[in-house]
Amino acid sequence: MASRLKEKYENEVINALMEKFQYKNVMEVPKLEKIVINMGIGGAKDNPKSLESAVKELEAITGQKPVVTRAKKSIANFKLREGMKVGAKVTLRGDRMYHFLDKLINVALPRVRDFRGVSPTSFDGRGNYALGIKEQLIFPEIDYDMVESIRGLDIVIVTTAKTDEEARVFLEEMGMPFRK
Repeated sequence: MASRLKEKYENEVINALMEKFQYKNVMEVPKLEKIVINMGIGGAKDNPKSLESAVKELEAITGQKPVVTRAKKSIANFKLREGMKVGAKVTLRGDRMYHFLDKLINVALPRVRDFRGVSPTSFDGRGNYALGIKEQLIFPEIDYDMVESIRGLDIVIVTTAKTDEEARVFLEEMGMPFRK
């Protein structure tokens, strides 16, 4: 089953972007490449259970099994050794990516307290958009009573856009609620 967002992209977004940026070829139109969701768990070194629950929550949110990330180098001030488990991440592609973005835009973000839109300046210069979420509770899959600690997560939306301007217009067309 194709997602609503993918159909919207194919039927509306491509034409709107072709018109706005005067592309000569359909292949020039920016598209979603992947979405990377990362959850850093600071206390994982003291409490291995917290990593386990974070992995379960990330799996519930994305519908895909996360990869446990490890520290690249030792940092004495943080009592961190190289190779210690410090987080979990998921890379979504294809239909899962569209389903997740649809859920993020239409279900999760509107549940954020005092939500006025996402920052329009969080682009990296190459057409990718990064978004930080303070608590995982805004996703409907997370049962409030089962959460042992509130964790944030980072979401990076990787597009094929060449510039930030193209990526911003592309994400706006997809329905991303930017602050005015």
